[in-house]
Amino acid sequence: MDDLFLRIDDDRPRITEELSTLVAIPSVGYDGYDPAHVRASADATAAILRAAGLTEVRLLELDGGHPAVFGRHAGPDGAPTVLLYAHHDVQPAADAPAWTHPPFEPTVIDGRLFGRGSADDKCGIAIHAAVIRALLADGEPPVTINVLVEGEEECSTEHLPELVQGNAELLRADVAIVADSGNIRTGVPTLTTSVRGATSLEVRVDVLPQAVHSGAFGGPLPDAISALARIIASLHTDDGAVAVEGLHAFAWEGDEITEEEFRAETNVFPEVQLLGSGSIADRTLTQPSINVLAFDAPRVSEVANQIVPTATAVIGLRMAPGEDYAKARARVADHMRAAAPWGVHVTIDEDDPGAGHIVDTSSGAFAAVHEALTDAFGRDVVEIGSGGSIPLVPLLVETFPHIQVVMWGAADDRSNYHSRNESVDLGEVVRMAQAEATFLVKLAGR
Repeated sequence: MDDLFLRIDDDRPRITEELSTLVAIPSVGYDGYDPAHVRASADATAAILRAAGLTEVRLLELDGGHPAVFGRHAGPDGAPTVLLYAHHDVQPAADAPAWTHPPFEPTVIDGRLFGRGSADDKCGIAIHAAVIRALLADGEPPVTINVLVEGEEECSTEHLPELVQGNAELLRADVAIVADSGNIRTGVPTLTTSVRGATSLEVRVDVLPQAVHSGAFGGPLPDAISALARIIASLHTDDGAVAVEGLHAFAWEGDEITEEEFRAETNVFPEVQLLGSGSIADRTLTQPSINVLAFDAPRVSEVANQIVPTATAVIGLRMAPGEDYAKARARVADHMRAAAPWGVHVTIDEDDPGAGHIVDTSSGAFAAVHEALTDAFGRDVVEIGSGGSIPLVPLLVETFPHIQVVMWGAADDRSNYHSRNESVDLGEVVRMAQAEATFLVKLAGR
């Protein structure tokens, strides 16, 4: 593997250039953002994959959605087929003035490339392109390579069934490498072996058809913000544990996370108490969590002496792997309705859910995964779950029951994805490309 490793290491300038090109495109897919940027990102991704040597590259158009990118290069007859996955859409950077550098102006500092999407997940595209170039330098790849780069991972699951199940014959594979994860610390090779499910609920409280004067009517009349605050407060016990009954949870049996490591990674203020019970791994990987993701009511700058008639919040629910997400979502909705005080009107809208998943690591492919990571990083592999969600994974398993899913990536404990000053260690990108290329060679040999 020495030649393969050196080839990828020498490719670092091009890897950095391609990743920078992608990060410079503000490909936010949410409503209210220019969809042309997401299409530009898809076009740039397609160009990178073509230049890497894939023989077939095209956009997968989704009715009413953002385009994905598909690429393919056939391997030897009888060789395994591997699906390489990443996504080219990104989270918004609404707090851009608070970034050290503008979020869509990629900047390299001390070996880290800063910019929105650098870690989540445009580095996955750069990794796959580097692997394809390195393998094709020897001629035919050792396996058949399919590439899928999604354009809506961050913003919607509405079109995901159409993307996966509607293109099942294109995407069918023996192994899927989902490069949308990361290492627990820089230089520590990490396999993600579980993901939590996720959904959100929008709860709206109405007490009046319109605002009225707080002096003339305050006292007897409740305001919508106070009522909604009581509903939100009911979702947790006094120690911060989720108070909704009947949600699935179990003890984590893999590698642990210390409280010191957790506090260091999050930069939480030292005096802030951590919520819930059990180990940190239990609380972030195999227990449900509920957070208020957004709140809509009159802004402080627009205060008026009135009884606020309407208030709305978005409640995010993360579910333990194995949870029945429809039942869990219904339990949270029923809990909030029951907690509504004073007879206020409550309306709840539910978002599309994503299921959790636990990876079967007992197969022969995972022996090759461990070997490849160890070869690239020079140290033992850590297995850990993810508190986040990758909606594609359970859908892949549902569509292709025999597929083996590998979840890894180049993010690390300093990547700050979904937050300001997102970054990725370029050395980590190179090492993950080396690991991926090595795995494909080993998989072909098996």
